[in-house]
Amino acid sequence: MNESLTAKQPMAGNNVINQLAFVVNDIEQASEAFSKLLGIPMPKWFLTGDRNVSKVVFRGEPTDSRSKLVFMNTPTVQFELIEPNNEPGTMREFLDTVGEGIHHIAFDVNSIKDTLPVFKENGYPLLQSGEFTSSDGRYVYVDTLKDYKTLVELLESAEPRDKAPCTEAFTPLLGTNKVEQLAMVVKDLDAAAEVYCKLLGVEKPPVIQSGPNEVTQVVFEGKPTDAKSRYIFINTPLLQLELIEPGESPSTWKQHLDTYGEGVHHISFVVENMDEKIGLLEEMGYPVIQRGNFWNGNGRYAYMDTTSTFKVIIELLEKYG
Repeated sequence: MNESLTAKQPMAGNNVINQLAFVVNDIEQASEAFSKLLGIPMPKWFLTGDRNVSKVVFRGEPTDSRSKLVFMNTPTVQFELIEPNNEPGTMREFLDTVGEGIHHIAFDVNSIKDTLPVFKENGYPLLQSGEFTSSDGRYVYVDTLKDYKTLVELLESAEPRDKAPCTEAFTPLLGTNKVEQLAMVVKDLDAAAEVYCKLLGVEKPPVIQSGPNEVTQVVFEGKPTDAKSRYIFINTPLLQLELIEPGESPSTWKQHLDTYGEGVHHISFVVENMDEKIGLLEEMGYPVIQRGNFWNGNGRYAYMDTTSTFKVIIELLEKYG
């Protein structure tokens, strides 16, 4: 392990998760949907450069991997939509093995040359590297899937990347386009929290146990359930990470773990008039999967079955007081 790396120093040099990237089959379809969700005019996609420009190397081998890309800036994180071609690459591999969904989270770094060894020395080898197409910069994907349940991308730009929210906005579908949480379902909460806190350079937060039934009143697929679980919330500058270890009682978390394994379960938005938002999404064909109250009774939540369109479950949060 790098002796200069301390428990409080983030592995990427910062702990600002500034991008959520989705791999999709149809970039135009996905762009239209996310445009409505986020209240942003639908951007035009662009194609990454050929081998001479993008210089993609995947698992040590040069490749003709190219992708159609769209970037959508919100007040916090940037959404990236990626439609890969059929050549070898991490996005193509993800689409063929996992399907559509969140492929990676990203950090901006001052120097990949200086940062990548820190990840390698901590057991996370280089998976793919390449050059930006539309500006002077480069990226690497680090193989963090086993520990972080998603990939980590490091971005190095010669000039600041454009992350300014679009000024030509209209009303987001849910009344907000601020992502509150990114949530992972895990088998071992303590192990997942340890590696994430090391990645982010933060102290481990307290473990929270699911509350009593009379408080949480959880309903999963139309039936009341204990929905036992343990979870941890880790705050980062732009969004909160939630790690969830489900118990044996029926819940959307246990169903996800049993069906898909560990990984991204949902993204969250804090909304007003939650019943109205639930009704709106139900009318659009997205039923409620699970709903209930916070463990401490200070709010309520609803998971909506939005994966067909948005490639991830959307959680609605309503906080009291």
